[in-house]
Amino acid sequence: MAPTTQKSLILPEKQGQWFVGEQPVPTPGPKDILVKITATALNPVDWKIQAYGYFIENFPFVGGTDGAGIVEEVGSEVTNFSKGDTVVFQGWFENPKATFQQYAIVAAEIVAKVPKNITTDQAATIPLGLATVVTGLYNHNPKAKTISFTAPWEEGGTTKFAGKPAFIIGGSSSVGQYAIQLAKLSGFSPVIATSSLRHAEFLKSIGASHVIDRTLPAATIQAEVAKLTGGKPVEFVYDAISLPDTQPLAYDVLAPGGHLLLVLPESVPAEKKKEGDNKTIVTVFGNVQTPENREVGVALYSRLTEWLETGKLVPNRVEVLPNGLAGIIDGLERMKKDQVSGTKLVARPQETA
Repeated sequence: MAPTTQKSLILPEKQGQWFVGEQPVPTPGPKDILVKITATALNPVDWKIQAYGYFIENFPFVGGTDGAGIVEEVGSEVTNFSKGDTVVFQGWFENPKATFQQYAIVAAEIVAKVPKNITTDQAATIPLGLATVVTGLYNHNPKAKTISFTAPWEEGGTTKFAGKPAFIIGGSSSVGQYAIQLAKLSGFSPVIATSSLRHAEFLKSIGASHVIDRTLPAATIQAEVAKLTGGKPVEFVYDAISLPDTQPLAYDVLAPGGHLLLVLPESVPAEKKKEGDNKTIVTVFGNVQTPENREVGVALYSRLTEWLETGKLVPNRVEVLPNGLAGIIDGLERMKKDQVSGTKLVARPQETA
């Protein structure tokens, strides 16, 4: 049996200071599982919630949405998981679904088993980054923030985009790495990414055909993309950074009638937008827990184990933080100062003192 209380990383009030405290261990509903979290990953949204008082209104708040661990209990209607299974899942911004703690509850339909070739630390890097790409690209729900492309698991999904170039800005970011891999899975070619060149070999190993130095001037990058595509129109751009200096580049590279996915609110200068551009811009919301993202989430999680097992999908590279949940506080500070590149920070909640 699970214990009755657990350690959690708690934000007591808006823009307060994180601290490790005690919370009750929840009981799963009939369609849920209770996961003993052995690894949780840090994401930019986590420090922004604390620093800017962003998004969250109910306190005390437990953060974290990337989890992997061991099934502790299964609900009465769950048939595809058993106690002891190693799983990966995406949490939500409220208790008991958050992952900066030792136990969390999640609906069984949006959980995947972790295959033997992947560690739980690696698995924890997947949920948010992958959902941020999948929900924006392949969701067909009319209420969702999506460009509704045919998914690789749907008919024609691996051939429809064959020979069409894709451009990923911020290829070495967590989201960028999954954007590269899904562009490749969808059949886009070439898949061109910007990144710090020290990550070029790794990005090529996961599916980038070409890596352009992200520090080059925007006009140089644009010219390089045109050269690499042989002047073919780029109808799909994923800006995994979405800052005011990357969005204009993303918009300029995108062909008329093309689709641009952003991870932050749009800030493309109005003077760039020409009559008849017909460029679709969507800011994604990458969580499979929301009602409008749930169906595509179920489709994704039913395939995730196989993707990982066969190497179709490679997790982010990991840096494990010391001191369990307490180590997250320093980790978030490092992310805030932009001191993390090409790896995902992961904490192990069970190692909390």
